[in-house]
Amino acid sequence: MKHFVLTATATLLLGTAALAQETRTFDVSLPLGAESHQAVGVLKFGEELERLSEGRLTIRPHYDNALGAEREVVEGMGFGLIDMGITSTGPMGGFTPEFLLFDLPYIFSDHTHAQAFLDSEYGDQLASAIETAAGVKILAWMENGFRHETNSVRPINEIGDLKGIKHRTQESSVQVDTWTALGTNASPMAWTEVFTALQQGVMESQENPIPTIYDVRFYEVQDYLTISQHVYSPAPLMIGAQLFGSLSEADQAIMLEAAELALPVQREASLALEEKYIDELQELGMEVTRPDLAPFREAVAPVIDKWKDQVGADLVDAALNFEPASN
Repeated sequence: MKHFVLTATATLLLGTAALAQETRTFDVSLPLGAESHQAVGVLKFGEELERLSEGRLTIRPHYDNALGAEREVVEGMGFGLIDMGITSTGPMGGFTPEFLLFDLPYIFSDHTHAQAFLDSEYGDQLASAIETAAGVKILAWMENGFRHETNSVRPINEIGDLKGIKHRTQESSVQVDTWTALGTNASPMAWTEVFTALQQGVMESQENPIPTIYDVRFYEVQDYLTISQHVYSPAPLMIGAQLFGSLSEADQAIMLEAAELALPVQREASLALEEKYIDELQELGMEVTRPDLAPFREAVAPVIDKWKDQVGADLVDAALNFEPASN
C-alpha cells in the first residue's frame, strides 16, 4: 500500500511538472505588415517569450488583418478563437465607454504625456475595464502614435481648408463629431475598405499615425499630409483573458515580463519611424503642412464637452491634467 501511495504522488508531481513545462505557439494578429512599428513590438515580445521560456513558448504572427478586422480580433480573443493580437483602440469604445477617451481630440499633448498616463494607475483602470467588458487582457500599452490627416484635395494650412472634404473616420461617433466640427463631410468606414475608397474618390481624406500612412502606402492615393496630431492612438498587445488564466503562474509571469521588455522597444520604434517616414513621404511626393493647431483645439472643444460624461468625466480630466513624474 505504501508503495502505491508513493507512486501516485510521484505521478501527480510529474503531471504538474509537465503542465508547467507546456510547449505552446500563440497565434498573434496584427493589422499592419512585417515591417511596421507594430511588428517591431510583437516580434520583440516573441523573442523575449522564447528566451525566458527556454524555447517552450513561441508566437506565430499573422499580418495585415489576416485573422480578421480589429473588432473581430478583439471579439475572437474574448471568445477563445484567437490567441493574441495587437490592435488600435478604435473599435474598443464599442465594448466599454472608457476607451472612447482615445477618440477624443487633443487630450494628450505629446508622447511623454500619453505614455506616462497609460503606465499609471489609469492605464490599469482601462485595462481592467476592457478585460471585464470583452474578455481580453492587456499585456502592454504599445502604440500606434499620434494620428495625422491626409487628403487628395488640397494642402491644409488652416482649419478652413478642411471644409467640405469627404473624410473617412473609424467606426466611432466621437470621431464623426470631431471631424464634422473641423469642417469635413465625415463618414465612418471599415478599415479594410479605406484604400479602395480613397483610390476611387468615394473618400478624399483619412487620418492615421505616420508609420501606418507609410506602411499602407497611402501616398499612392493621397497628395497632402497635415501634421494635425489630433489624437493619440495606443496599440495594446492583448491576449484572451481565459487563455491567460489557463497558463501556469510561471508562464503568466514569463508572458508579462516579455511584454514589459518589448514595450520600450516598440515605443522607440514608433517614434523613430514617425520621424523617418515624414521625410520619406515628402520624397515620395506628399506635401507636408504644419498648421497652427490652436484653432483646431478650439473648434473641437464642444466635442470633448459632449462626450465627457459618457467616457467618464474624472478619467477625461485626469488625462487632460496628467503630469508625468520628473526623473
